[in-house]
Amino acid sequence: MRFTHRHAVETDLPRIVEIYNAAVVTRTCSCDLDPITVEARRPSFLKHTPDHRPFWVAEDADAPSLGVVGYLAFLHFMNERPGYFITADLAIYLHPARQRCGLGSYLLDEAARAAPGLGIEVLTATIFATNTGSLRLFEKHGFERWGCMPRVARLEGSERDLVLVGRRLWG
Repeated sequence: MRFTHRHAVETDLPRIVEIYNAAVVTRTCSCDLDPITVEARRPSFLKHTPDHRPFWVAEDADAPSLGVVGYLAFLHFMNERPGYFITADLAIYLHPARQRCGLGSYLLDEAARAAPGLGIEVLTATIFATNTGSLRLFEKHGFERWGCMPRVARLEGSERDLVLVGRRLWG
């Protein structure tokens, strides 16, 4: 499969929310307990800009009629404090039909390529310890386990550990 990506626009929000909500119900990669709405997502979405903390949507170049099949967002690390602006926390969500087919790798490669132009030197992500597929994906792309936060989340009575992974791009 071949993929492309572009900066998300507000009209992409319904599909973004649909993809995210598909992940919410799995209880494997989000701490949201209930599906979100487009209106609830809009304020955080509008904070992203192409030149600071972009929000990309991905499409399958071989099946453009599918529209958006995944997304990657560069998020602020540690509450938007300027001293941390060299670090971006990544969020990747893929449509279930486009998981395990190279889309996650494509997006992580593109994020690493784009980061220097955004003034980003370090990429991080937090992943549930039970989400072995995502941990393998990030490790395959040079991310190391930098820490574990034991039992920091509870989903339907089940406590979850959170793993912090990171990759310094240079230096």
